[in-house]
Amino acid sequence: MKYSIQTDNLNFRYSKSKKILENLSINVPKGSIYGFLGPNGAGKSTTMRLLTGIIPDDTNAVKVFGTPLNEQMPDVFNNLGALVESPALYLHLSGEDNLKYIAKIRGVADDKIDEVLNLVDLEFARKQKAKQYSLGMKQRLAIAIALLGDPELLLLDEPVNGLDPNGIVEIRKLLVKISKERGTTIFISSHLLSEIEKMCTHVGIIANGKLKFEGTMQELAVKFDVCKVTFVINNAAEWVRNLEQVYPEIRQEEENAFSIELQSKNDIPALTKRIVLGGGEIFEIKIQEGLEEWFMNLTESN
Repeated sequence: MKYSIQTDNLNFRYSKSKKILENLSINVPKGSIYGFLGPNGAGKSTTMRLLTGIIPDDTNAVKVFGTPLNEQMPDVFNNLGALVESPALYLHLSGEDNLKYIAKIRGVADDKIDEVLNLVDLEFARKQKAKQYSLGMKQRLAIAIALLGDPELLLLDEPVNGLDPNGIVEIRKLLVKISKERGTTIFISSHLLSEIEKMCTHVGIIANGKLKFEGTMQELAVKFDVCKVTFVINNAAEWVRNLEQVYPEIRQEEENAFSIELQSKNDIPALTKRIVLGGGEIFEIKIQEGLEEWFMNLTESN
C-alpha cells in the first residue's frame, strides 16, 4: 500500500447553490506528515469530516488504506485515530481515567495507557483531573486517546489551535516523534503555516474547494523558483523608474523600499552591483520565500 488516504475527484455541496469541494484528489503517502492547508472557508474542515465519516461520502471517492471508507465503517477506527475540532474529554476524570474509559470501550489493553501517557509526556499528570490541565495538556491527552489503538493513521484538525507558543512547540515535537518512532501517517489540517513548514514532509494546498498544489516541500520550493526580493534603498521611487523596463515586476513598497521578482537567488548579486555602480545606497536586502509566500501566491490566484 503506497497511500494511507486517497480521494478521487471528491465533490461535496451543502446545497445546490453552495459547492464546498470540487474534484478534490489528494494522495497522502504512507508514513508521511501531510499538512492540509487553506484559508478560512476553503473546505478543509469539510474534507476532514468526510475523511472521518462524520459526513458520509455517498460517492465512494474517499479511500483509506486502499479501500473505500464506506466499506470499512466502523471497523476502520481500529486502525485510525482522529481529533476533529475540540477534544472530547471527561473533565471530572483524571487523565488516566479518561484513557481507561476509552480503552474499555474500544477493547484496548490497559498496558497501552502507560505507553501513550509516556509518549505524550503526561505521566506526571496522570492522576490530575482533566479540568485542571492546561490547553496544551488537554490537546496532548486527546492525542493520547487517539493513539490508544496504535493506529497507522492519525487525523488531526487544527491540533495547535489556541495554544501559546510553548504549547505549539510541544505538539509539533510530539507529532514528529510519533511519526519517527511509530511510522504513523499523520494528516494535519491547519492554518499555522510556520508550524506546517517545520514538521511536514508533504503538503496539499486548497482554495475555494479546489486543490492548488500537492507534493513534497521540496517540490513546492521548485514550483516557486521565482525569487521575490525587497531592497531597502535611498530614492526607491527613482530606482523603480530606472529598473522597470528591465524588471517589469518591480513595485515600490514604501518610501525607501521596493520589491522585485527575479528568476533565482543567483540574480541578486548582478542587480545589487548594478544599483551600487549607479550610486544607489542599499541598506537592506530581504529575500521573501518559504511556505507563507508560496501559500499566498497559490491561494490569491483565484
